[in-house]
Amino acid sequence: MTEKEKRDLVLRAREAMLLAYAPYSGCRVGAALLAESGKIYTGFNIENASFTPTVCAERSAFIRALHEGERKFSALAVIGENTVLPEAGGLFYPCGVCRQFMREFCPLDFTILVADSAGERFEEMTLDALLPHGFGPENVKGEKSK
Repeated sequence: MTEKEKRDLVLRAREAMLLAYAPYSGCRVGAALLAESGKIYTGFNIENASFTPTVCAERSAFIRALHEGERKFSALAVIGENTVLPEAGGLFYPCGVCRQFMREFCPLDFTILVADSAGERFEEMTLDALLPHGFGPENVKGEKSK
């Protein structure tokens, strides 16, 4: 990916972040998932008063893409902001559940961009760096492990 393509992906994640529903934590998160087809799928976090049904932005984007038949992905950009504690700033990394979810569909060298709330600064890493010793399809018997 070129630097411009990375920046564009981060900006699409920021647009999605602005649509987030986060009345409890005040942490809005957006994601933009680039499929190998070239199409970009966005998602945002959707909180729930009972917390466990909350859906993260990353999984929201993946679910949209999977629903459309995509199965191969090139990169993901994640961006967030804390509207309750704006001074907290910083980068929003995917949670453990999202990392494990990505492991099901992405290779270990899958690119993840994590950006600040303005989308001006981002870090690039791999899924393997975020989920060392992850549990993947190859660890269980079944059709995918053949």
